[in-house]
Order: sequence, then C-alpha cells, then structure tokens
Amino acid sequence: MQMLSRISASSTALFHLRSSLLRPRFYFSPNNPFSFPIQPHLRRPLFSSSMDSATAATVDSVADNFKNQSLENNDSSNDKRLLKLEELNWDHSFVRELPSDSRTDTIPREVLHACYTKVLPSVEVENPQLVVWSESVAELLELDPKEFERPDFPLLLSGASPLVGAVPYAQNYGGHQFGTWAGQLGDGRAITLGEVLNSKSERWELQLKGAGKTPYSRFADGLAVLRSSIREFLCSEAMRSLGIPTTRALCLVTTGKDVTRDMFYDGNPKDEPGAIVCRVAQSFLRFGSYQLHASRGKKDLEIVRTLADYAIRHHFPHLENMSKSESISFSTGEEDDSAVDLTSNKYAAWAVEVAERTASMIARWQGVGFTHGVMNTDNMSVLGLTIDYGPFGFLDAFDPSFTPNTTDLPGRRYCFANQPDIGLWNVAQFAKTLSTAQLLNDKESNYAMERYGIKFMDDYQAIMTKKLGLAKYNKQMIGDLLKNMAVDKVDYTNFFRLLSNVKADLTIPADQLLIPLKAALLDIGMERKEAWTGWVKSYIQELSTSGVSDEERKASMNSVNPKYVLRNYLCQSAIDAAEQGDFREVRRLLKVMQRPFDEQPGMEKYARLPPAWAYRPGVGMLSCSS
Repeated sequence: MQMLSRISASSTALFHLRSSLLRPRFYFSPNNPFSFPIQPHLRRPLFSSSMDSATAATVDSVADNFKNQSLENNDSSNDKRLLKLEELNWDHSFVRELPSDSRTDTIPREVLHACYTKVLPSVEVENPQLVVWSESVAELLELDPKEFERPDFPLLLSGASPLVGAVPYAQNYGGHQFGTWAGQLGDGRAITLGEVLNSKSERWELQLKGAGKTPYSRFADGLAVLRSSIREFLCSEAMRSLGIPTTRALCLVTTGKDVTRDMFYDGNPKDEPGAIVCRVAQSFLRFGSYQLHASRGKKDLEIVRTLADYAIRHHFPHLENMSKSESISFSTGEEDDSAVDLTSNKYAAWAVEVAERTASMIARWQGVGFTHGVMNTDNMSVLGLTIDYGPFGFLDAFDPSFTPNTTDLPGRRYCFANQPDIGLWNVAQFAKTLSTAQLLNDKESNYAMERYGIKFMDDYQAIMTKKLGLAKYNKQMIGDLLKNMAVDKVDYTNFFRLLSNVKADLTIPADQLLIPLKAALLDIGMERKEAWTGWVKSYIQELSTSGVSDEERKASMNSVNPKYVLRNYLCQSAIDAAEQGDFREVRRLLKVMQRPFDEQPGMEKYARLPPAWAYRPGVGMLSCSS
C-alpha cells in the first residue's frame, strides 16, 4: 500500500474504473482503495519521435501473438506424427535451471531457498475412470487421441502409474490472500509432471491437480473431488473457446476413492468422489512465485532474478534480444520529464508486458461477465492466463457486486466490478517484488502500472463497443445501459445476444421498440419500460449513423456475444450425473461450450436462465477450497 500511495502522490497514470467501466455511482464505494485517477497527460505513453508505428506496437503485438498461439493450432498439416504417451518429448527446464529443495519428503514445512520440491504423486486409486478429455489439448501436445482409449490411461494420468519421462515436482510460492500477505503457500495438491515440447518447440507444462500431498499441503490431504474437478476442466476449455487466455485441461479421471470435504465449513463434512485434472499451460508461474523469495530477504533476492531470467528466456524470449535504443522510450510525466528506454532494462520491459497481459485478460473477463472469485496474487499468472478455477461464476442477473465466493461475502473484495482494480493492486505487488530485488526502479514500476490502466481501458472500451455493435465507443450509452441492467437484474449473457436483433430503423413505433429484448426484460413495470424505451431510441439513433446493415451488424455482434456460457447450474447438473457414474452430461456440456458463439440448434436449453434450484447453497456460491 505504501507503493500505491507514492504512485498516486506522484501523479503516475493509473485508471479510474468508476468513470468508464460501470459509471453509475451506486455501483461502487467512493472510498474503494483500489481506484486511482489517470492523469490526462498520461493517457498515452509519450514515445520518442524516432519511433515508427511497427515498433510502437511491439508489446501489444507480442502479447496478441502469444494469446493466439495459446488459443489456436495453426498447423493444419496431416503429415504430423501423433505420439503415444511414452513418446512425448519431455523437457525439464524448471527442474534443470532453478534451485531445488534438498529434501523430497512431503512433510509440511517451510521450504527455503528453493523454487520447487521433487515429489511423486501419492494418490490412491481403485478402478480409475476417464470422465472427459480435450482433443484440442491433445493436439497441442501432438498426442494421438487414440491414447485416451488405452485401458491404462486413467492410471497414468492420475499419477498412480509413473509416466515415462516425467520428473514430478511441486512449485514453491507465496502470495497475498484477500489483501493480506500469507507467506509460503505452494502447490498443495498439484504436482507437475514436466514440460512437453512439440514439433514447433512450444513448451507445455503438464500438472496433475489432486495427485497427493506435497510439502506445501499444510494440513490438507492433497486431494481433489469430482465436483471441483469437473468445474475446473469445463471452465478451462470454455474460456479458451470464448477467446480468453487460460490454462487448459487435457483430461479428468476419477480415483475410485472417496474424499471427505466440508463444503460449507459448517461442521458437516461428507464423502465425495475423488478426481484428478491434468492441467496444461506453457507455465504455471505466478506473481507469488516471485513474491515469496523477495519476502525472505537478501539471501533469496538472487532467486527472484534467476526466476525472472528463466521466465524471460523461455516465455518472453523477444525481450532478450532487444538492443538499447530510443525507439521504445516513454515520458514519466513527472516534473523532471525524464525519459526511460525500456530496452535498457529487460526486466522493466517484462514487467510492462506482464501488466498489459493481465489487463487484457481482465478486460475480456468483464466482457463476458466472468468473475474469478479468488484473485489472490498466488492465483495470478505471469503469462496473463486465467488460472486456478475455484469458486468462479458467470453473471446471470447483472449485479456488479456479484461474488461467487462465500469466503468473499463480507467485503466482496473480489466481486465482478472490483476485478480491474484488484488486477492493478496485484500488478503493484508484482512490481514491488521486482523493485525489492533491484530489477526495477520506481519510475519503471510506476510505468508498468500506468500501462496496466491504459491497456485495460483500451481493451475494455473496444470490447464493449463491439458488444453493442457501435461504430465508436460511446461512454454515455454504455454507462446508461449498464445502469439499467443493474436496476432490473437483466441476464448479462442473454441480453447482449438479443441486442443484435434490434434494427437500425428510426420508424419503429415506441411501443414496439422493446419487442426484440422481451425475453430479457422480464417483469419490469411501466416506469422501467419508459427508461428502457428511451435507451433503445438513443441506441437506434446511434446505429443509424454507422452505415452498417442490420445483417452485418448482427453477425458481428454474435461473434463477440456468446449464446452459451458455463453457468453454475449447468455445471451442477453435470456434476450430479457424474457423481452417479454417468459422464455423458459432462461430455455434452463440453461440446456445447466449445462453440459458444454458434446457435447450435437443439441445444437451446443450455442458454436458459437458471432454474429456481440453482440458487440453493453450493450451486451459485462456493468457498475458496471447494
């Protein structure tokens, strides 16, 4: 918090969420400590006059290329040889290049001067079964999809049988939880098998969540239940299909053993089926991976640098090759108006890119109404990926204060509307960590946070403009819309999908303006009908000036406004069936969520509003460790 106070005092440019994200004042507390005004003279970085447009876009283009690489497989070649599990090309750069714990036991303890502990999966299984799998993730690994049919596949991907070439370990990290430093946390129930390199030299880390105890399990059992594993698997793949940077999931297997969980922390534990998700990402490095070592003093500060070098070398290699130049410089906007060249410090360039990736990710969350629920710094990826799907939720009725996390209810720190500000707070902690390790100076730290604010607003405004089918951003129109949606608790997903049916026809009678939105505007009185009619009139007036046909606009809007999102009640229906041994609904739901923007005739029930039972405890609200 001292850093943030200093930044505000020095007029470093951050952003003010209230003015552009959700304008109505009642959405927010005026004393929210996580919002900062962005200074007019710092709305854009002041680049050197010698910089050409191609160079100016370096950070944005690299980030976009990374996301595209993560979201798509551009190699359509049929000649690529598909591999068996035993033929995967394993690499173990994390283990090879970073300091290791000298012990390999799983006794809960403080692990000092190490980035990881080598530990074997210890989960017990009894007739494990394959619940669901992702062929698109297998394609990233160049794994033959026939491997999913192997009788021993569930044994291998549960960790019960060793996978040839794997070198399992658990990562050591810390983090701020609900704004308070929690010290060492680490992978308490996730065990990384290693990294697989495909034929394009893409690096994919495979991790088993729920595979048994590690030194970071503390008092927990290191296991996971089918309920939370289904949610993680489905949301990982659903987010990918929505175009949001995310970790992925290769498969989900049951263990055949029960796990005891007290879901509501009310003293009534029950046995639930155990399960394991194989998560996949280019890296599971987190903000907290760096924070822990910086918090431990001088002896461990060098680990922060080593870990930063590792991340840059393997995941941001373009930053290694920059040469000192005036072409990527910025004005700090402070009294001395000093300029800093990002190419003179790769760590500063890295911090900026991490900040921008984080901002872009959160802007996309806001666009589809996704609430993460646990934005602790140990749940923030340095690659800008959505990571650790716990008590997440997509907005049903639009409520900016919505949180899916029962643990978050008292203060709603991680509610939907606060996510952009919390992202900034987390980036500030990350920048502070790098500063503590003397990798950044204050101006570079401040600039990384400034760029977060600028990137978030740029991306968010672009997303909302597309969602409404507008020719340009209209702050007043979008703010009024969100205010009306909040007042009437309008379904977020369905409303924006229906909005594409509005015609840019100024001759439509006033009493017919709301017909295209009738399915979303339920049970509203005359006063509210007048408010909505007024907004639709203004909206049609704006559309009529764009010169875009209704058909073209509808197609464009439907490409960014999903018809299907992974609502919690849909997850619960699949979970209820799976717990009885029927995995068909999990697989069917995966297929629907892989095409969220398509109409998918016959699947309309998956776009319905939540039924009454969806509001019972355990469906819409979950705790952090559920």
